[in-house]
Amino acid sequence: MDGANSTYASKLDGLLPRTILCLALAALGAGTIGSAGSQALMTPIPIPAQAPAKEGWAQLADTRLWYWDTGGNGPPIVLLHPATGSGLIWGYQQPVFVKAGYRVIAYSRRGYYNSAPFDREKPGTGADDLRQLAESLGIGRFHVVASAAGGSIAADFALSHQDRLLSLTISSNSFGVRDGAIAKAAAFIRPKIWDDIPPEVRELGPSYRALNPDGVRQWLELEHKALVGREFRQRLENEMTQAKLKELKLPTLLIAGAADLVTPPSLSRMLAAEIPGSEVVVAPESGHSVYWEQPEIFNRAVLDFVGKHSR
Repeated sequence: MDGANSTYASKLDGLLPRTILCLALAALGAGTIGSAGSQALMTPIPIPAQAPAKEGWAQLADTRLWYWDTGGNGPPIVLLHPATGSGLIWGYQQPVFVKAGYRVIAYSRRGYYNSAPFDREKPGTGADDLRQLAESLGIGRFHVVASAAGGSIAADFALSHQDRLLSLTISSNSFGVRDGAIAKAAAFIRPKIWDDIPPEVRELGPSYRALNPDGVRQWLELEHKALVGREFRQRLENEMTQAKLKELKLPTLLIAGAADLVTPPSLSRMLAAEIPGSEVVVAPESGHSVYWEQPEIFNRAVLDFVGKHSR
């Protein structure tokens, strides 16, 4: 495992004026999660100043993954990015989770920013890459927080390694389920022109795009940096069936954006009905990228949840 002296925070430089960063950090740390109807409407929030974090490259069996790690003795939270992102996207979460006492870690999967290119001859699995990364960093049990495509990998990892997790949080993803009523509903609402729709329209809700064009621009900057080659998703270790969801016996939180085009709250509730003891939080007006569009709601939901399951 190689280390680096620089911090990933420098990658976010220039996105927002630094004069308003401290105000944003205070705003992100406030508030509580209630019912969806009690939430205030979304307002533009600048990316806060980042906590110090070490960068490095974890050498796995057949690839190298770039990561950043804030260190510390708190319970670890590992962040898994969507297909349109990389380890850079968690600017709204990193300082808030650190302030709450957690060790925060994010990484880029194969073929994404600063990690080794994807090799079709040696694709590996996202779940096993996560296992190897955790071992290389000396992490015992940890919380996983994932968005969109990262959620399929998180669910796959949870089914293979439930004993390694303190909790599982998945936003805007159907857990990779490929059969039953859940898969049928997901396929029915996904438009055939999906891949031709601009990514910011697929991933960001209309309220956010209308209210925060600067935020859209910043999101697109990170999206353009994300892939280092043509996208190719790794296979899953488990056959992700609807019945398998009942095998998840660990604390599980689902976060849904009310304006998500492909993983609406109804789909999240269908998933939650199959997962014993799971919880659902709905972010009003948000699209597919709740972590970015509604960071206050996302962060409070995660911290309230992991705070109950960190022992």
